Amino acid sequence: MALEIFWGSGSGPAWRVLLALAVKKVPYESRLLSFSKREHKSPEVLALNPRGKVPALRDGAYSVYESLAMLTYLDRKHPDPPLFGASAEDAGTIMRIVMEHECYGAPAMGAVSRPILFGKLDEDRANVAVVTAALPALKDELARLERELARGPWLAGGALSAADLFVYPTLKSLERAFGKPSASLVEHGLSPLAATFPKLAAWAARIEALPGYDATYPPHWRDG
Repeated sequence: MALEIFWGSGSGPAWRVLLALAVKKVPYESRLLSFSKREHKSPEVLALNPRGKVPALRDGAYSVYESLAMLTYLDRKHPDPPLFGASAEDAGTIMRIVMEHECYGAPAMGAVSRPILFGKLDEDRANVAVVTAALPALKDELARLERELARGPWLAGGALSAADLFVYPTLKSLERAFGKPSASLVEHGLSPLAATFPKLAAWAARIEALPGYDATYPPHWRDG
């Protein structure tokens, strides 16, 4: 039985796993779920992840959820190329970047992107002030990533790793938010990204040039 991935279009955690599968060239059966139809709450998915969230992975009799756990599983099961480095030092650096993003970077990016993407600025213009207040923390986190990339082409240095796959989808959600008409209500000064964080923009372009990248792109994003 082929490895199965249960995912939803636009889910950042799911995108991480799809990117890992592309990098490792692991064949899989795509189980794209509809959030609007609440397919992620179906009995089949709840049996894999009782939290009713995506992504979830089923590999024969084994199943696992949470994107970091899934990346770890895939790296052990399909070790080439490695996602967590070749040494203890590599692994420590990669996990440090992953956890910094999870604890600080993703919340800072989401505080700006989510109100825009979910139409909160259109619903209530008072939310413009909320998003504006979140900008300094966002810019600090983007600057931190820019500094990481001063050491090499990838976030953990010279090789693509789980750190890159973990951070990238969150950044792309932020860029998508800045492309929405309501983003013009916020004086963020962050678009285009290359104008303010050129290393970060070049890093994103390297990920987008990876073989198999196009198949991981959220389908509904192609329509705008």
